[in-house]
Amino acid sequence: MPSQLPLPLEIRAAFTRADFVPSLASAPALAFIDSWPNWLASSAVLFGPGGSGKTHLVSAWSAASRAQIVPAAALSGSVARLDPSLPVAVEDVDSADVNPARDSAIFSLLERATKDAPVLLTGHAPPAQWKATLPDLSSRFSALLAFSLWAPDDELLFAIARKLFADRQLAVPDTVIQKMVTSLERSPAAMRDFVARADAKALAEGRAVNLALVREMLALP
Repeated sequence: MPSQLPLPLEIRAAFTRADFVPSLASAPALAFIDSWPNWLASSAVLFGPGGSGKTHLVSAWSAASRAQIVPAAALSGSVARLDPSLPVAVEDVDSADVNPARDSAIFSLLERATKDAPVLLTGHAPPAQWKATLPDLSSRFSALLAFSLWAPDDELLFAIARKLFADRQLAVPDTVIQKMVTSLERSPAAMRDFVARADAKALAEGRAVNLALVREMLALP
């Protein structure tokens, strides 16, 4: 399969349900999202490292449920601006600064959540490890239904790298992706960073993203 020369095109990550890369690790979370609107809980959590698919699933769920999406760092003590009749997704809970205003807002959202207008939270660590200034909120975090989104197997890493290149409209040989999978840190973030750097290097040098370029970047013989 010939390599494709990179072009300076706008990068648009595909976040539809059909574009999600499934794996054994993400199967429970994916099944839960797909079961909407027949959720058996009024609040739940998706957790995993950066690039594991949390935002992708939140976007797909929002498209199906009309959920309002807000980063945890943007929450304040008042949630009046959010429509209580619609679902809410709060992203990156354990990445936001822990403070009483944020915690009061999250607690308020969880208190008013219903099965028709649930709350979906995301974070990196399991919710039982999330910090909070309110003891009641810490208890709520620990009791939430939670789904992990990551297990570092080769097949999933390969699929993630393939999608990252596709988002940049780049077709690369399988040997390129295989070299990345066997040589890089086994995380979605590492794949995302390397794809971005490979694209930039190829564009700057007028080259294709091929095995030779990847070997140079990895300083391999």
